[in-house]
Amino acid sequence: MQINSKKPGFVLKIIVLTLLASGIFSCAGPAPEKASQWPHAVNYEIFVRSFCDSSGDGIGDIRGMTSRLDYLADLGIEGIWLMPVHPSSSYHKYNVEDYYEIHPDYGTLDDFREFVEEAHKRGIRVVIDMVINHSGSGHQWFRDVIENGKESPYHDYYIWAHGDTLPRHIERMAEGYPDYGRRNRWNNLRGTEYWYYSYFGRSMPQLNYDNPAVRQEVFEIGRFWLEEIGVDGFRLDAARHIYPENRVEDIHRFWEEYREEMLSVRGDVYLLGEVWASAPEVAPFLNGLPALFNFDLSEAIQRAVTEEKEGGLVEDHLSTLNHYLGINPEFIDATFITNHDQNRIMSVVGGDHNRARMAAALLFTLPGSPYVYYGEETGMLGTKPDPNIREGFLWDVDSLDGCRPTWKVPVYNTDNTVTPLALQMKDESSLFSFYRELIRLRNYSHGLARGDLQATGYDADGLVAFTRDHNNESLLVLHNISGSPVSLDLAAGHAAFGKVKFASNGSGRNGQSVKLYPYSTVILSK
Repeated sequence: MQINSKKPGFVLKIIVLTLLASGIFSCAGPAPEKASQWPHAVNYEIFVRSFCDSSGDGIGDIRGMTSRLDYLADLGIEGIWLMPVHPSSSYHKYNVEDYYEIHPDYGTLDDFREFVEEAHKRGIRVVIDMVINHSGSGHQWFRDVIENGKESPYHDYYIWAHGDTLPRHIERMAEGYPDYGRRNRWNNLRGTEYWYYSYFGRSMPQLNYDNPAVRQEVFEIGRFWLEEIGVDGFRLDAARHIYPENRVEDIHRFWEEYREEMLSVRGDVYLLGEVWASAPEVAPFLNGLPALFNFDLSEAIQRAVTEEKEGGLVEDHLSTLNHYLGINPEFIDATFITNHDQNRIMSVVGGDHNRARMAAALLFTLPGSPYVYYGEETGMLGTKPDPNIREGFLWDVDSLDGCRPTWKVPVYNTDNTVTPLALQMKDESSLFSFYRELIRLRNYSHGLARGDLQATGYDADGLVAFTRDHNNESLLVLHNISGSPVSLDLAAGHAAFGKVKFASNGSGRNGQSVKLYPYSTVILSK
C-alpha cells in the first residue's frame, strides 16, 4: 500500500476506523474530550533532508513534508520541531549562512509558509531550530570580516584574540558532547595573526553577545520568523554556550532578555532550550527558557530498558520535576527517548522490539511533553557517526516508495532491516500501531496528559510503577520492563483502581492481583 494523502477522505477514514476499533471513540455517544493541549502535547522531530522527497532529487524537502502532515495528524502529533532549514554548507545545516531564507535543497520561503499554514489547519504547531550560538563561516557577516578585517562593521560580531594574547590552554567540550572531546576552541584567520573563538568547530564562529548589535540582530531574526512566517516558537540550539561557560550568570540573563523580546512579538511564543546537562545545571535556565529538554530522563529510560531495572527512575524524575516547579511553576518538561545527536533507541536495545516498546510506554505515560524522533515509531536503527542516525524514512517498500530520501546510501535502514510504514500501518501488532495507540491514549487521558506523578512503593524486579492524577482522573500505571512475569498484589491504597484502561501482551487485573507478562503495561483507573 502506498500512502496517498491526496485521496479524498483517505485520512479521515483511517482516523475514524482506527479510533472506533481502539475503543477511544464509540458510536454510542459523543466523542470524549481531548485532554492534551499544546505545548503539553506529543511532538515530532524532523530532519527535513531525510523525511520525504517530493522532487525526486533524493533530498527530503518542505513540500514532501507538507504532503505527510495528514500522517502526523493521524499519529496524534500536535507539534513539529524542525532541525535547521536555513542555507548552510553542511548537510545538517547547523552552520547557518542566511537566517532569513530556506536552503534551496528544501524549497522556498513560500513553500515554508504553505507548510506552516497547512500544519496549523490540522492543529499542529511548528517550531524551528534557531542556531544563534554561532553563525556559519559562510555568513555574510563573517565573509565581510575576512575581506575587510578590523575595518569590517561586523568584526565585533565575533570573538577575537591576537596571537600575543591567544589563550594557550585546551578547553574541554562539555559532558554530553562526546563527538568533540578535548580540543582548542581558537581558530586562526588564515594569513593573519588573529584567531576567532568557536566552540563547535572552525566553520561555526561564535557570536559575540557582549555586542548590543548582535543581540538586536538575533531579536530581529526571531521577529521575522514569528511575524512574517508564522512559526510558533524556536528550539534554541546550544543554549548553555551563548557565552563561555565561566559566565553562567550572563548566559541566564541573555535568555531572560531573549524571552522578553520574543514575548513582545507573540504572547504565547514557545521557547525550547537545549541544555545538555544534569538537573542542577539546567534549572537556572527556566526563567528564560520555560521549556527544556530532559536529558536525564532520556538516559534513565534507556538505562532502564537495557538493564531491565527501574533504577530509581520514578523517584529521580519526581525529584527533578519538583525542583523545576520550585523555580518556574509554568515550566514545560520536554521529554524524549533519543534525538538527532544520540544513537537510535532500536540500536541501543540491540534491535529488541520488546525493549523499544517499553521505552515508548515509559515516555508516553510519565509526565512531560514527549518528543518522537522521526522514524522512532517504525523502529529505525542507527548509531554514530551522525549521518547514520539521520537516514531516510521508509514510507513504503522500495519499489513503491516515491517519497523515500536517498541522499545517502543507508547503513542501517533498508527494507531488510526495518519494516516500511505502509506495511506497519496494516499490522495491528506493529511498533507503529503500538506508538499510535499509546499516543492516542495519552491525548484523551487527563491523567496521562497533565497528571501529577507519585511513586507507589511497590518493589519487584523489572517493575516500574507510579500514579498519575489530574482533573478527576486517577491512574495506576504498571510496567514490566523485564523478560520475566511479575505478579503484584495491590496495596490497600490502590484497591480502588478497578478498571483496566489499557493492557498489553495479555496482562491484566484479577481481583486484587495484577499479572504482568514480560514487557507489558497495565493502566488501571478508579
